[in-house]
Amino acid sequence: MIKSKNKTILLVIFLSMFSLLFLSCQGDPQRKDRTRSSGVTDTEILIGSSCALTGHASFLGTSYIHGALCYINHINEKGGVHGRKIRVIVYDDGYDPPRCVFNTQKLINDDKVFALSCYVGTPTSVEIIPIVEEARIPLLGLFTGANALRNPFRKYIFNVRASYYQEIAAMVRHLVEDRGLSKFGVFYQYDAYGFDGLTGAELALKKYHLEPIARGSYVRGTMDVEETLEKIMASGAQVVIMVGTYDPCAKFIRLARDRGFNPIFYNVSFVGGDELARKLGADGEGVIVTQVVPSPGVRALMETVDQYWRLLEKYYPEGQPSYVGLEGFSNAIVLVKGLQLAGRDLDREGLIEAIESLKGYSLGIGRPLNFGKEDHQGLDAVYFSQIREGKLVLVTEWDVSP
Repeated sequence: MIKSKNKTILLVIFLSMFSLLFLSCQGDPQRKDRTRSSGVTDTEILIGSSCALTGHASFLGTSYIHGALCYINHINEKGGVHGRKIRVIVYDDGYDPPRCVFNTQKLINDDKVFALSCYVGTPTSVEIIPIVEEARIPLLGLFTGANALRNPFRKYIFNVRASYYQEIAAMVRHLVEDRGLSKFGVFYQYDAYGFDGLTGAELALKKYHLEPIARGSYVRGTMDVEETLEKIMASGAQVVIMVGTYDPCAKFIRLARDRGFNPIFYNVSFVGGDELARKLGADGEGVIVTQVVPSPGVRALMETVDQYWRLLEKYYPEGQPSYVGLEGFSNAIVLVKGLQLAGRDLDREGLIEAIESLKGYSLGIGRPLNFGKEDHQGLDAVYFSQIREGKLVLVTEWDVSP
């Protein structure tokens, strides 16, 4: 009888302790996220990336990831982050959405990376939004200004750069207010990227009670721009807002020049201005490109830009400094800072909280970076560049004389 009572008492004590432990775990709804995440070992942090390393957007993907790896390699040589080296697994998606989706699923499910970074392009990136949100995995640093990555607010996605809406609004403001222009055509890639730019142009012009007088598109991955060129030429547009990649945009501009059509050609940052200038040569004179980072040419004025040059020369001596590469470099600085602030006991929720805590943080490229719990875009700055004498140069003051 006594033994039976003792067994009952021990069973009650055991069940009580188990219940307390279970309830303590349930009490924090984030607890299951605060255990060590996949992709983190005692010596390594795995980061996954999908971008265009081949194909018609390869300059963008290669420059972007090389810029990021320059800084990450530098950090690894200094001992890494809290004793862990950062290893980046990069897959080529050729700027093709289905391949990007496949790569992302592989990175999460097979490679079991801790976080994602260095994605390139709107049509590719918007397709993985559901995957990122379902996996609850942080994605930081995308070479795209797409509104869909910003609105509605997305907890797991961090954009360092300004949006296409902001780029286009800044350019339209200058062209309308300073130059008094009112006839705008839009040449855009027929996909999520182009539609986003077209919407941005329509919104920017609406502020001045204007709208595009001509719209024309081309299919992503093709060079079929002739029909659209004829349509925009016939409209008498004074400005052509271009939302495409460097090859079709360059062809459009060259053909327009050949036919005596010389409006102001304006491109958003994704075009890859450095490569556009190289492909256009003398035909590029006067072409405008908005940017979201300062010019890599200000090496002597900004410490981070100088560091980017030095590390590019060290790790990728065949590479040339570019706006795209500098943006990738800047994104890597944010990623590393977030990992440092998250501490040695690293988990995904901790990384998110760490990045959200960055307010007034200097990247060494001018204006400070600011994130918040409901603000996952760090920078809002827009810069102007123009092709002059075959080179893309920073514009700090426009000549608006007639």
